[in-house]
Amino acid sequence: MEGNMKAKENFTKVLIHVILILVSITMLVPFIWMILTAFKTVTEATSVDPFVIFPKVWRTDSFKEVIRNMNFFVLYKNTLLMIFFRVLCAVLTATMAGYAFGRLHFKGRDFCFSLVLLQMMVPAQIFISPQYIMVSKMGMLNTIFGLVFPGMVTAFGTFLLRQGYMGLPNDLEEAARLDGCNIGQTFLYIMAPLTRSSMVALGIFTAVFAFKDLMWPMIVNTDKDMLVLSSALAKMQGQYAAKFPELMAASLIACIPMIVLYVIFQKQFIEGIATSGGKL
Repeated sequence: MEGNMKAKENFTKVLIHVILILVSITMLVPFIWMILTAFKTVTEATSVDPFVIFPKVWRTDSFKEVIRNMNFFVLYKNTLLMIFFRVLCAVLTATMAGYAFGRLHFKGRDFCFSLVLLQMMVPAQIFISPQYIMVSKMGMLNTIFGLVFPGMVTAFGTFLLRQGYMGLPNDLEEAARLDGCNIGQTFLYIMAPLTRSSMVALGIFTAVFAFKDLMWPMIVNTDKDMLVLSSALAKMQGQYAAKFPELMAASLIACIPMIVLYVIFQKQFIEGIATSGGKL
């Protein structure tokens, strides 16, 4: 009987690992294809021969052309500024709102939090028109702050940080009160530092979302000097419609910041997700 149980457990583990490997391969194949295509010629990239997987000669001509024709310094500057301010605003507001919803008791708290959750269920596209009108009236079109505006406060961030605070023991606040700390001091010096992993996770989520956001930058920025990487790549498709190596080379260069970000903060990202999801 025990042998059958162990055999079932081993089979389940093997099956789970096989599924995870297949999912990983499915996710990696497009990225690997992008890398290989960036070093191919146009003929190789558009070939229907299934055996033309690797380039015959690893060329860097595509990278040289896109670097020469695209001002990556300006694109990176605009993109990184947008990401920095979005992350800063999102983490600050979510940290305070999450603490209020997760640890404080006030009339109407649950109702207000239900409105936050409701906002998460509404498609983001619905808010584009009113947000554009607000940004236009404030004179923030073709500016970095116009790009930052929609991501300053996030319902998901509030929810994520609330879960992080709810996972902390009540003894911490009671001990702080006995030591003479008020609500602000308890939040600033005790509770907030303990949710650092959740903050990092939110920061990474916000950075990735801001990096891949295409619709909003295309709407609020028409000045070529204010383009970000996503909108520049979208506009580039018209110029290099049939030149897949150049498109993939530009996409690969654009991916560098997110790859570096994930490599640096991988541990904190996983810890933040595990901690925040520990208590619902």
